[in-house]
Amino acid sequence: MTVYNIALIGFGGVNRALAELIASKNPLWERDLGFRLNIVAVSDLYLGSVISPNGLDATTLVESKFAKGGFSQLSGGSAEANNEVVIKNAPADIIVEATFTNPKDGEPAVSHCRWALEGGKHVVTTNKGPVAIAAQELKALAKKNGVRFEYEGSVMSGTPVIRMVDKTLAGAELNGFEGILNGTSNFVLGRMETGMDFSAAVKEAQELGYAEADPTADVEGFDVRLKVVILANELLGANLTPDDVARKGISGLTAADIDTAKKAGSRWKLIGSAIRNADGSVTGSVEPKCLPLEHPLAAVSGATNAVSLNTELLGSVTVTGPGAGRIETAYALLSDIVAIHNLAGANLKKEAA
Repeated sequence: MTVYNIALIGFGGVNRALAELIASKNPLWERDLGFRLNIVAVSDLYLGSVISPNGLDATTLVESKFAKGGFSQLSGGSAEANNEVVIKNAPADIIVEATFTNPKDGEPAVSHCRWALEGGKHVVTTNKGPVAIAAQELKALAKKNGVRFEYEGSVMSGTPVIRMVDKTLAGAELNGFEGILNGTSNFVLGRMETGMDFSAAVKEAQELGYAEADPTADVEGFDVRLKVVILANELLGANLTPDDVARKGISGLTAADIDTAKKAGSRWKLIGSAIRNADGSVTGSVEPKCLPLEHPLAAVSGATNAVSLNTELLGSVTVTGPGAGRIETAYALLSDIVAIHNLAGANLKKEAA
């Protein structure tokens, strides 16, 4: 039985949810997936950090009501969060990176990933920043050190897109995509269709936990722009940066715009898209679009995400699923670990042959 020692960098909703799954699902994973996960370190800005070579009890981590600096109560714990020390010194096979990231430079997550990969440790992350800004560097670093850099959850949470296209749509000749890649903006537009004004809809999204205290990244398209960069570079072989993608958010839409669209049998959506041009270049954009109701993205409601993939051989293939949520995003991390495990098994078979 394979045991992967993991270090959790950040212990907010996503990594806490992963710990919850570890506490309850390890026996199932042993049976069905061929491995179990052992948490050997955790670092968090609020709680501090702890390294335990023999492993930390996942149930204790999840259920204990730690106060600020509370990890200092644990053996090997400190009230200070020293991510670099934990990443470099914890006896972890896999670093699970889920911290807050600056969308301009991808920090501190880019550094977290770099330290781990340089140390010969796999990285799984749900962070958009490192993937949109430094994916090529980090993938090269991973290859150099014989480890993996995996990030399925960086675009649509646990709903598979990157790996699905790579594995199941190989040869279908992808020419572009368009998607609803931000649940907050989609929720706001849906509420505006009921007659609610923009500000009230944003406030409701905040109350429900869909939107942050500052919703700018969501409603002005900054979040979607990073996801367009990731998908364009991964799926279309582009080399875009965020500055290459034109961006316009939904704050300029009025109740009259929404009503006019409804009367015309159409619906406003914030669409992130990219297309391969005739010369081979790729153009990406983020903007509100008025879609006819028969469009595959028009019926996507609430905080759900969806992406329509434009292929030469199959036409349009649409994937719909949750684009947020603690457990859903934690599943994306699990799917990355499964990919690492399966690749290790495949390599062993090659060596045996």
